[in-house]
Amino acid sequence: MSSIIDGKAFALGLRGRVASGVAGLKARGIVPGLAVVLVGEDPASEVYVRNKGIQTREAGMASWEHKLPAETAQEELLALVEKLNHDPAVHGILVQLPLPAHMDAEAVINAIEPSKDVDGFHILNVGLLGTGQKSMVPCTPLGCLLMLRDRLGDLSGLNAVVVGRSNIVGKPMAQLLLGDSCTVTIAHSRTRNLAEVCRTADILVAAVGRPRMIPGDWIKPGATVIDVGINRIEEDGRTRLVGDVDFDSAARVAGAITPVPGGVGPMTIACLLANTLTACCRANGLPDPELVG
Repeated sequence: MSSIIDGKAFALGLRGRVASGVAGLKARGIVPGLAVVLVGEDPASEVYVRNKGIQTREAGMASWEHKLPAETAQEELLALVEKLNHDPAVHGILVQLPLPAHMDAEAVINAIEPSKDVDGFHILNVGLLGTGQKSMVPCTPLGCLLMLRDRLGDLSGLNAVVVGRSNIVGKPMAQLLLGDSCTVTIAHSRTRNLAEVCRTADILVAAVGRPRMIPGDWIKPGATVIDVGINRIEEDGRTRLVGDVDFDSAARVAGAITPVPGGVGPMTIACLLANTLTACCRANGLPDPELVG
């Protein structure tokens, strides 16, 4: 039976390190600040934004929430983003996705000042990450990388397979693993002989959005499995969350595995706070904070 990578506990430790970093900055008269913008009334987004606000304040940061009605014109949203870009108290800006259908999400994301883009989605940050330069890194892949480094130490030379090619997780995850000198394969739902490709992985990151797509017999014995998938399914008359990996069969083969829920999920907000702290340090000419304990 594999060991469980407890993302909840790791995120708690990371938030503690962020809070310590914030306290150190406050002693110098600097207060990191995060502004979150929510357009419309998507219930899941509202819960997520509320949790972000709570954890931001718990870390000692300044927190602002801007809630706009769903019918808001894109020009009004862009004007708000521009205002936040020029506010020196705001070090991180996050526009909650998805946006209403009449808005161009890419245009809005690319209007954010790249140094304040704590989601890491701005095209400039994507390009910087892809060329190995200092950037803001998307929160979920960053969380996965921090857990992998904590579990395995030096990742150099390991075979890593990322199943999923999204701009939010799959592609940046591959770039981060390359940056740590892994040999990286990006696979997806149309990859030929996907099972065989997965079996080559010392590190398997599943981020394809299909419930229990990857069974245990696709996993190399002793591999480290990071399951990014969060899929809500009906089972035995009840709703439950499952990952992209079939946990029960995979846990019998893998050396270590993240559960769903309680694995990657808690790391996302923790890394958002970490990115805000990083952005604040950079804005003030200070070294990046140490994120791994």
